[in-house]
Amino acid sequence: MKILVGIKRVVDYNVRIRVLPDGRGVDTDGVKMSINPFDEIALEEALRLREAGKADEVIVVSAGADECQQQLRTGLAMGADRAIQIRTSEPLQPLSIARAFLKLIEREDPGLVILGKQAIDDDNSQTAQMLAALWNRPQATFASKVELNNGTAAVTREVDAGLEMIEIDLPAVISVDLRLNEPRFVKLPEIMKAKRKPLDVVSLDELGVTVEGNLNVIHFAPPPKRQKGVMVEDAAQLVQELKNRGLI
Repeated sequence: MKILVGIKRVVDYNVRIRVLPDGRGVDTDGVKMSINPFDEIALEEALRLREAGKADEVIVVSAGADECQQQLRTGLAMGADRAIQIRTSEPLQPLSIARAFLKLIEREDPGLVILGKQAIDDDNSQTAQMLAALWNRPQATFASKVELNNGTAAVTREVDAGLEMIEIDLPAVISVDLRLNEPRFVKLPEIMKAKRKPLDVVSLDELGVTVEGNLNVIHFAPPPKRQKGVMVEDAAQLVQELKNRGLI
């Protein structure tokens, strides 16, 4: 069985985001870029499933300009067998990404697609759900535990009320949450081996997918600076300060 894993190039989660002075976007000049943390967890889970004998091949996929090949090579260094870049210079919204992934699914015929539950740059949390609907296959979102057995997947989901356990038939789409696993560290020998692993490039035109932009971002702005705190001497002063601010 093949497992297809989607990864996204994002600003590293340790980097403090800076908005461009003109509000056109985020300053990425000289900024460290990494695999989206949720996608890294998705890849780690796919690798563990392969190592447990539940899968034969793990394929990492990313959509973007050639810069995303750096993250694909990182995915190969973690242990993925192959990588595919969907080349595009335009920012893709979740529906376009889902349609591109569907075309790759038709080519690769995977038994499982694993994605991060969301990207830390746009926080849409939509691609996995849209892909499952287009593919007409079951989905399990926000997974904190995944077990494969005899053509089914038993998934523990993180929901508002706690945990929910469901079983879905394969092929299926699973999106993963933070507590599923801890991704492995990439070692230097694996980085060197990754340079020899296959990385295929396919354009959106080759896949027959057109970019649809239903959402236009017109301005970026940083959050307002937090006001300096006020020290109070007792509970009565705290209550009075909250009343003065109209909070109670």
